[in-house]
Amino acid sequence: MSIYIRPRVPGATVFFTVTLAHRGTTLLTEHIDLLRDAVRKTRAERPFGVDGWVVLPDHLHAVWTLPDDDADFSTRWGAIKARFTMAVRARCDDGGTVGRASARLPDELPVVRSGRYAGLKPGLRPSKRETGIWQRRFWEHHIRNAEDYRNHVRYCLVNPVKHGLVERPEEWPCSSIHRDIREGRFAA
Repeated sequence: MSIYIRPRVPGATVFFTVTLAHRGTTLLTEHIDLLRDAVRKTRAERPFGVDGWVVLPDHLHAVWTLPDDDADFSTRWGAIKARFTMAVRARCDDGGTVGRASARLPDELPVVRSGRYAGLKPGLRPSKRETGIWQRRFWEHHIRNAEDYRNHVRYCLVNPVKHGLVERPEEWPCSSIHRDIREGRFAA
């Protein structure tokens, strides 16, 4: 197993892709209120700026700017993932599965308790604290310059179009594009 060391740059602006363990589900958009609450609570504890954000059914993209004296985005993502997972489990628990009916997760995705790993995809074996909703890691890219920033924020905003979910970015409800339009930073 390779060892990955993430850069630690205080005040960095970083692009992220965070994905569910099982692609093709609609968990994130069906429970967008729980995800928004998890982000809000995490930002209250550990502030960060949201430059761009889009939530698709099974993954999300975001561009964050960290505080000048802080480089710890991993703890923030861990808190968001944990809060969302606990909230979804509380809402959808139906005898040991996470949202099988309402969130359309595969039947074989159990809530992992006491080290039971049956039904999880190889390589996704969670620790005792995980439920197997999220992929263990996330992808990050430190923004290098103004052009790189514009490209990654735009990538967030147009991603629903790329995936064929809408024809125009402003038609997708789970995007920071609506804030940007209100604030005059994006012309529809």
